[in-house]
Amino acid sequence: MIFQRICVLGLGYIGLPTASTFASHGIQVTGVDVNPEVVHTLQNGALHIYEPGLRTLVQAALRSGNLLIRQQPEPADAFIIAVPTPFHADKRADLGFVISAAESIVPHLRRGNLVVLESTSPPRTTADVVRPILERCGLKAGEDFYLAYSPERVLPGQILRELIENARVIGGIDPASAQAGRDLYATFVRGEIFMTDATTAEMVKLMENTYRDVNIAIANEFARLADRFGVDVWEATRIANLHPRVKILNPGPGVGGHCISVDPWFLVEAAPDLTPLIRTARQVNDAQPRFVVDLVRRALQGTLSGYTIAALGLSYKPDVDDLRESPAIEVARLLQEGGAQVLAFEPYKPDAEIPELTLAPNLAAAIQDADVLLLLVGHTQLRKIDPVEVAQLTPARVVVDTVGGWPREAWEALGFRVYQIGNGQGTI
Repeated sequence: MIFQRICVLGLGYIGLPTASTFASHGIQVTGVDVNPEVVHTLQNGALHIYEPGLRTLVQAALRSGNLLIRQQPEPADAFIIAVPTPFHADKRADLGFVISAAESIVPHLRRGNLVVLESTSPPRTTADVVRPILERCGLKAGEDFYLAYSPERVLPGQILRELIENARVIGGIDPASAQAGRDLYATFVRGEIFMTDATTAEMVKLMENTYRDVNIAIANEFARLADRFGVDVWEATRIANLHPRVKILNPGPGVGGHCISVDPWFLVEAAPDLTPLIRTARQVNDAQPRFVVDLVRRALQGTLSGYTIAALGLSYKPDVDDLRESPAIEVARLLQEGGAQVLAFEPYKPDAEIPELTLAPNLAAAIQDADVLLLLVGHTQLRKIDPVEVAQLTPARVVVDTVGGWPREAWEALGFRVYQIGNGQGTI
């Protein structure tokens, strides 16, 4: 199939790079977002998210005229749904954005069109949720129009490269739909494109992120065990990983982001009787922020009240500005609930507005009155902090490192008391 015009619904971390990449390959693209602030920002050449290289790509696409930004869908040859799929308080998937996006396509759907769902979704969402909505227009999926699922599989900070180079999976509700999806993404994808059915493609994405979540959970449990037994988990992990068939991950303050911390719950929701391991891993990782708070409390001899804590890093992973489901934010909030005064610094989004938290505009402001320096995210610029310089900028002499980012000896040589997750200092 040949696609001359595409409509991308949702201009977040996946939709905007996808729309801009198609536009850079000469296709007319209408990018749609229901948030008027996002639309206004993009129409004026600015960006509402950070991703290396994205600003240049978006601005070039806008200048070329191949990318238009709108609040409502317009007729197209193909429609791509790339909206968020959060979850409710009870961990059930919230498909509200997907449903609204599908409904907005119905008035514009024509014979021969292709609709692709990219949003991470529970198994059978494409067939059982999206398909019936689209068929309200009177056309039949698989007969009159094509319908497929193709999950994004990219890493924040590397999105523009991985969008093009990574392998792609296309799941159609029938083989013709999968082939149509392959034709669409072959516009720019250099990695191998695998075709399958829609539900298998949905399962693939959930399996990938669940696999990572379970592996992070065991790393976090190893850290707790090391703390109990007086072992340095960082050293133990390095030694264990010398085994040719072992690759243990490093522990941290928890799991965040819109994928790994969310996707496993979709499988638990779909089959609760078959997923005790997945559920337990999620519970382990969701509880990790509380273990960080316990470590800080131990570093302060059992109490948080009256102490000022500089929380360094708030994004869910290093070197990105993505705050979604961030365990670092949860740690900061729990510290405040425990009686501490928290001043946070997020170098990639210093002007972020986070309910209940106060953000400092720079590192110096965050640490100038601190009693504790708490490293929550391993941003490169935070890892490279010179302890000699820091010692001159803050009265704090307690350091809590949750990501193994600072050399312990260098800080201790300057009189800092250093605490790390899983370093055997005290018991849980």
